[in-house]
Amino acid sequence: MVGIVVVSHSDALAQGVVTLAREISPPELMLEAAGGIGEEGILGTSAELIGAAIARAMSAEGVLVLMDLGSALMSAELAVELLEGAPGPVRLSAAPLVEGAIAAAVAAGGGATLDEVAAEADRALEMKSAQVGTDDVSATKMDAASLEPTADAEAELAVENEVGLHARPAARFVETVRRFDAEVLVAKAGSGARPVSARSLTNVVALGARRGDSLRVLARGRQAGEVLVALRELAADGFGDGLATHASASPMNSRAAPEPGAELRGVPACAGLADGPARVLAPAAAAAARAAGGPGAGSPAAGCPAAGSPDQELESLERGIEAARAAITADRERLRATAGDDEAEIFDAHLALLDDEALLAPARRAIAAGASAEDAAAQAAAQVSEIYRRLDNPLLAERAVDVLDVGRRIVAGINATASSAANAKPPSPAQENDNDSHSQILVADELTPSEAAGLDRERIAGIATARGSATAHAAIIARALGIPAVVGLGDAILAIPPGTPLLLDGSAGTVVVSPEPELLDAAARREHANRARRSAATAGAHEPAELASGERIEIFANVGSVADAQTAVEQGAEGVGLLRTEFLFLDRAELPDEDEQTATLREIADALDGRPLIVRTLDAGADKPLPGLPMPAEANPFLGVRGIRVGLRNPELLSTQLRAVLRVAAERPLKLMLPMVASPAEVVATRELLERARAETGVTAGLELGIMVEVPAAALTSTALAPHVDFFSIGTNDLTQYTMAAERGNARLEPLLAEPQPAVLQLIRTTVVAARTHGRWVGVCGELAGDPPAAVLLAGLGVTELSMAPRLIPEIKQALRGVGLQQARAAAEQALHATSAEQAREHGLALLS
Repeated sequence: MVGIVVVSHSDALAQGVVTLAREISPPELMLEAAGGIGEEGILGTSAELIGAAIARAMSAEGVLVLMDLGSALMSAELAVELLEGAPGPVRLSAAPLVEGAIAAAVAAGGGATLDEVAAEADRALEMKSAQVGTDDVSATKMDAASLEPTADAEAELAVENEVGLHARPAARFVETVRRFDAEVLVAKAGSGARPVSARSLTNVVALGARRGDSLRVLARGRQAGEVLVALRELAADGFGDGLATHASASPMNSRAAPEPGAELRGVPACAGLADGPARVLAPAAAAAARAAGGPGAGSPAAGCPAAGSPDQELESLERGIEAARAAITADRERLRATAGDDEAEIFDAHLALLDDEALLAPARRAIAAGASAEDAAAQAAAQVSEIYRRLDNPLLAERAVDVLDVGRRIVAGINATASSAANAKPPSPAQENDNDSHSQILVADELTPSEAAGLDRERIAGIATARGSATAHAAIIARALGIPAVVGLGDAILAIPPGTPLLLDGSAGTVVVSPEPELLDAAARREHANRARRSAATAGAHEPAELASGERIEIFANVGSVADAQTAVEQGAEGVGLLRTEFLFLDRAELPDEDEQTATLREIADALDGRPLIVRTLDAGADKPLPGLPMPAEANPFLGVRGIRVGLRNPELLSTQLRAVLRVAAERPLKLMLPMVASPAEVVATRELLERARAETGVTAGLELGIMVEVPAAALTSTALAPHVDFFSIGTNDLTQYTMAAERGNARLEPLLAEPQPAVLQLIRTTVVAARTHGRWVGVCGELAGDPPAAVLLAGLGVTELSMAPRLIPEIKQALRGVGLQQARAAAEQALHATSAEQAREHGLALLS
C-alpha cells in the first residue's frame, strides 16, 4: 500500500489527523505523523522528523506527504532530498491537510496507486463543498463515463443509517467495492445525475445521500454480481452505522417472538414487580415517521386532508398550537399534583417548544409551499427532532422524542373539533380497551412524556420499552407515578404478541415472557412482602431512622422547590440535604436578584418548620445551560465549566447568592454547600467571597460550609479539603460518572453506571476516614442514598446522613431499622472487595431479606 505522512507545525494536530484517518482505513496502512520540532509545546517543522516518518511509512508503492502551511513545505522538500536509497517514490501533496488525509487513507487502503491516492487527496475539498453546499459540485463533474449501457448487474440500495453517507460509511462503501474485480458506478436514485466511480471516497461522499435516499449501483466485470451482494449486506447494516430507529418500523413482522420462559434484559427505570398481559403499542418513532411523510407514508401523510389556502392552513396551525398548549398545561398540572414540581417541569420545556421558531418557522415555510398544516407540523417536528438526535450529548439527544411528542400534540390539536381541542393529545394507552379491567404491561418502542403522563396506574401495572434510558423524561415520569419500568430491552420486546403474559422486574431490569406458574407465584409472594414492608414503612415514616444497634442515621430530602419541601416533610424528612437552587435560574432570560433569591429561600425554610436546610450554590453548565448567563460552547461540557467553576468565574453571580443565603441563615437553620469542588483552592476562594458578603450584609451568624464530593479528586484529597470545610456530601451520580469514565444518560454504558460500584464505595470510605480524622461528618445525596441495599452499605461505611427523593424516605428508614451497625460494616467491607456493582449490592440486599 501507499504510505501516508501528515506534516504539521503542531504535533497534536498531526497526531489528531492521523487518529482521524485511522478510523476509516485498514490497520495495515502505514500512517505516520510528523508534527512539531520534537520539543513539547513548541510549534515548527523538522526535516529530520519528517524524513524519519517517511522512512517508517515507505513501501514499494511510495509515500504521499501532506503538509499544513509555511515552512512545512520547505522542511518536507529537504527531508526528501536527504533520503537515500528509498524503495519507492515520494510525492508532496498540496491537498488540504485533514480532508486530504482522509481521502488519501481510504484510497491507499483500497490498494490505489500513488497517482490515484494523490488525485483523491487533491479533490478532497469537493467532498466538503458538496456536503456544505458552498460549491456546485455534482456527480456529472466527477466522472465522465457511464456504465449504464453495458452494466452486467444493477441494484438499488436504501440508505437507512441515521446520518447517511458521511465519511465513515462512505469509506466502508469504497473499501467494499475495492475488494472485488469489478468496475462499479453509483448515483443517487432520482437525482438525474450520471453515475460516478464508486472507488472514490470523494465521489461517494459528494453524492450527498441522506437517510431515506436510495443509491443506484451499476457494476460490470468478473465479480459484478458478488460486489452487489456485498454492498446489499453493507446497506442492510446501515453501512456499518446500524439502522436508524424508524428503519425497522414493523419489527413485530420481521422478528420472531421470544420463546416462553425467555428473559429479556434491559435497563432498570423504576423499581417494583409487575405481571400481566402485554399491551403492545405501535412504535412511536415509526408512527412519527409516517406522520412526517417518511418511509412508508403516503403523500400527503395518511389521514391528513388536502391542504387549503396558505392562510387557512396557518390558522389551522395556530389552532393546533393553542390546543397543544392547553393539553400540555393540563398534563403539567396533573403531574404536579401527583408527582411534584420537578417532574411537572418536564412539560415546561414542551410549552417552550410551542414558541420556538426553530420548530414553527419550518412549518410555516412548508405551508407557504403548499403543505397542509398537519403535514407541515409533523415534518417540522421530525426535522427538529433529528437535530436533537444527532447531538453528542446523550441527555440532550434523548429529548428528540419530546420534540416529536410536541409535534404529535399539534397535529392532534389541528384535527380536533373546536369542542374537544382543549384535550388535544395523542391517544393515551390508559384510555384504550376501557372494558378490560386487568392490569397490563405496556410494551412500546419508546414512550413519550405525554403517553407516560396519561397512564392509569390502576390499569397499567408496568412499562417495558425497546428503547430509551433511565434518564429519559418518560422514565422520570414513570418513577414519579410509581409504575415499575424497564427500558432499553431492544426490538425483541416488540415481537411479543399482544396478550402474552409477562413478568417485569423493575429493580433487576428484566422481563420474563410467558413465565411458569411457579415463577409467578414466587413473584407474587415477593410483591406481597414488598407491599407489607412499604405499608410498615409508611406507618413509621415520621419516626427516626435508628439502626437495630441504636445508632442514628439522619434522613433528609433532595428538593428543588417549595412544593418539594412540603412533600418532604409529609414523607418524614428530617430536613433537606440538597436544595437545587438552579430551579431559580433555568429557562429565564434574566437572572434572579438578591431579594428574589432571599424570599424563595425563606419560603422553603419556612416550609420545613425549623428543620435543617442545606443549600447548594448554583450548579449550572454541562446539561444545565443558563439562558441568562450565556457560556461558550465546550467540546465536553461535563468536563468543562460547571458547578462551582461557574460561580468563581462569575463572582458577582455567586456573591449575590451568598448574600441571599446569609440573610436567611441569620434567621433559620441553614447550611451552604458547593458543587463540583475539585481542589482546596476553590473552597478558599469561595470563603473569601463569603466573608465579603458578610461585610456587605452585616450578617455575623455562623454558617456551616460544606462541599459535594462529585469528582474522584475531591475524595482522594479529602484529607487536604477537610480543614477548609464543615461537612462533606457525596453526589454519587456524578462521582460514579467520573470514576467509571461513563457519561450519565448513555444507555450503552448503563452497566458501568449501575450503583454501587466498588470503586465508588472505595472513594466514599476514603472520604469518611479523612472526615472523621478532622471531626467532620459525611452525607450522601446521590441516588445511591435512596436504594435500600446501598443505604445499608453506606451506613456501614460510616455515612451518617442520607438525602434522597422524598417518596423514598419511608422505605429507607424502614430498611435501616432492621440492621445493626456491625452487620452493616461487615457487609460494606465485603462490598468494597466485590468485582461488580451487582455483587456489591447483593451484600446489602442479604441483610434486608
